[in-house]
Amino acid sequence: MESVGGSHRDVWSIALEEKSADTWNKKLTSDKDSTVFIVGAQNSGKTSIILTFLEREEPPKPTTALDYTYGKRSKGANIAKDVTHIWELGGGAILAKLVDIPITVETISNLSVVIVVDLSKPEEIWTTLEVFLKQIRTRVHVVLSELNPMAPELVSKLRTRAWNKFGEKHPDKDLLSPLSVPLAIVGSKYDIFQDFGPEKKKAISRSLRFLAHTNGASLHFSSMKSDVLVNRTKQHISHLAFGTGLSRTMSMDYTKPLLVPAGSDALGQIGVPSLSAGEISKINARNPLELWKQAYCGFFPQVSSHPETVDDPCKDSKYKEPDVDAVRAHKDEEVERYRRECERKTRDLARQRGNLETFKQVV
Repeated sequence: MESVGGSHRDVWSIALEEKSADTWNKKLTSDKDSTVFIVGAQNSGKTSIILTFLEREEPPKPTTALDYTYGKRSKGANIAKDVTHIWELGGGAILAKLVDIPITVETISNLSVVIVVDLSKPEEIWTTLEVFLKQIRTRVHVVLSELNPMAPELVSKLRTRAWNKFGEKHPDKDLLSPLSVPLAIVGSKYDIFQDFGPEKKKAISRSLRFLAHTNGASLHFSSMKSDVLVNRTKQHISHLAFGTGLSRTMSMDYTKPLLVPAGSDALGQIGVPSLSAGEISKINARNPLELWKQAYCGFFPQVSSHPETVDDPCKDSKYKEPDVDAVRAHKDEEVERYRRECERKTRDLARQRGNLETFKQVV
């Protein structure tokens, strides 16, 4: 018998725990399917990015909640194809809490996240990134906490991989907090952004570089109206989905489309946010993130606050409309049923894979 904290565990209990942990490690690290989760602002071009990556020539349709599709990549004759599961969250930041469905214990080992921001709407960029980064970071933390007792080596591997892109001697190491899964920030509609004045472009580009760098994300600008930028985005999604190679090209010039691989930037290269003498006197930031936020939002006041701090106008009695409210309530119920159905399917899929793996081992 082994005594731990006053309790006793027999040899069989210890053996079963070790076997369970070993099984989880093998299951999660051997699963070849990847998951790419794409989120971001409404009408920012997320669906167009997915359709272009999958080479589907069809008009994009609005995504109202959570949409799923998949892609395959051939590796040669008589060789099983690589599969990537692609989830898209529609509705913008208001539905950010649905990140719980694609980010699970079963998907975390081969998960990548893409956040798309609309460069033509700088008044929404900071809020979009702030909301999604918080929700995704929180969910990843919860999943890793659940996974750690079963597969501590895998959790350690994911965290180490997130830091490896920077190297041990990176000058900003103490100021970084890289997400434990690969993260990409895509700035869409560069064709509109390129016509902005130089000060606007500089403020947006440098702020996005700061947020990408401190969260361990890659950053690149895209446009469906440029073949070069479309191919660049396809290449990046393919890298996340199938591990294909990436171009070593970099671009940190705000007068050109940004292309900044994760781990390649530095706060010294990004510089400091532009502030006038009058603005400096009003700044009360406690850390670099608050400084950049106050500077950016001073330049581009955001059109809405964080969803958690805003009262829902649908629940305001001033706007009460019985017929409309009834339809809204019905739609809310449909979304909730859809969310539960997605969770059920995810669990069933994981269970089927587990059974298949057991069958293969027996055979």
